Amino acid sequence: MNAWLASASVLLVAGLFPVAWGVATGSLGRRVVAQNFGTSVVCLVMLLLAQGYHRPAYTDLALVLAVLGPVGTLVYARLLADELGEAPPKAQLPTILAAAATVPVVIASCVAAGPGRAAVKLVVVGVLLVAGNVISSRTLSGAYLEPSEAPRD
Repeated sequence: MNAWLASASVLLVAGLFPVAWGVATGSLGRRVVAQNFGTSVVCLVMLLLAQGYHRPAYTDLALVLAVLGPVGTLVYARLLADELGEAPPKAQLPTILAAAATVPVVIASCVAAGPGRAAVKLVVVGVLLVAGNVISSRTLSGAYLEPSEAPRD
């Protein structure tokens, strides 16, 4: 087992335990936030596995997850807007954790891949992952609502 696979294992266990806890015990908003965070964790694990197994195809899977994960969260936010609007979930901490984990994984993967198309693809995955998480968390927290529609305390 090399360092890439060990890092993927640690991230998978450390990242998916809070996701499973949030999905199993949380409110509707917390479950949607946990789903979004879980997508980010799996995407980062795929990047680490791509380097660990020397399989560039895993990077393509991470790219698909980086695009479709936040899109799925936005679909949930749209379909469950009434329920989520009553008590918008707080998604700042998972977003910060996902961004904080994305940066070192992408940088280390870029260094290992060397300059070229693979490094560009890794940077694109990282940017999509961070941007998608920020947009999804802002949407879930009610930032999309007009001031007149925002829930009142």
